[in-house]
Amino acid sequence: MNRRRREKLSARLVSAALLGESARVRALLRSGAPAETADADGTTPLYQAAVQGDAETVRLLLAAGASPDTESGTGSEGLPPCGAACWGYTEAVRALLDHGADPRRREDHGTGLTALEWADKGPHPETAALLRAALRAPHGAG
Repeated sequence: MNRRRREKLSARLVSAALLGESARVRALLRSGAPAETADADGTTPLYQAAVQGDAETVRLLLAAGASPDTESGTGSEGLPPCGAACWGYTEAVRALLDHGADPRRREDHGTGLTALEWADKGPHPETAALLRAALRAPHGAG
């Protein structure tokens, strides 16, 4: 796939994830949009879906190869688990943990908060409890 087509598909995928259009996300993935991608601003579709609390789209993107621990943006965004946890989107956090997200990882290239710190700050007790359980599990598994 040429660079221009890839960039267009990436931008469309990020937009569809932002808008919660899981059917469109599915169609774009089928047409070759790379799940592990970012738009021109560095925003990943997985981060957009996570911060919207769209667990269905999160699962679609993870199944298509998006990494749950890829940082999004250039400073104003972060990690998908942190984006979901700061709004208390427990099912999106659960999907990310189920696909290997590291609950110990700090966003902002290791200098920011963890997902648990975001959930506690919310406060989002259900999301925080899920993350605490993941931290107690062997190897941080959820």
